[in-house]
Amino acid sequence: MQFSIDGIFDEAENRYLKPEELQEIGQYVASIAERMSAYRVLRDREIELIQQAADQFQLDMPGIETAVLERSVKNGMLTLRHCGIAMLLNDHNFVQKRLLNWLKDSIELHQTQSADAAFFGLIKQQLRLSLNAQQMALLEPFFNLVETVIPAQEEEEMLTVAGIF
Repeated sequence: MQFSIDGIFDEAENRYLKPEELQEIGQYVASIAERMSAYRVLRDREIELIQQAADQFQLDMPGIETAVLERSVKNGMLTLRHCGIAMLLNDHNFVQKRLLNWLKDSIELHQTQSADAAFFGLIKQQLRLSLNAQQMALLEPFFNLVETVIPAQEEEEMLTVAGIF
């Protein structure tokens, strides 16, 4: 169950729910079918999504060490799974408590910031192709939390003659 909904029920122990609390519960209940559908896509197509991202990753970074590639794939897979569960529960704390600190420490320890950022971006591309807009909108807030640890890779600006003058 969603963390904030748990809190709503805990606080309402000695009173009736307020209109805004009922509205929050209603919004969650109304979105549960789409959340479950998105989660099923993640679960059923995980290997395909990760493989497509890994294939593109190797094309984009042909000289990448195998150990770095494997670590980025594992980090990406764990991120996808944690964000999927958090989206299903609509619980931001799930990602914060169970993924972010560990992921941040792993990236710093192994110095894989750029590789993980690139792979994470490729996973997001694959998800945009696999999920509908509503499903992506449900999942995106949890991916945004991950971007506090793995910032999106910045696009390199091309230097042009026109840009010099």
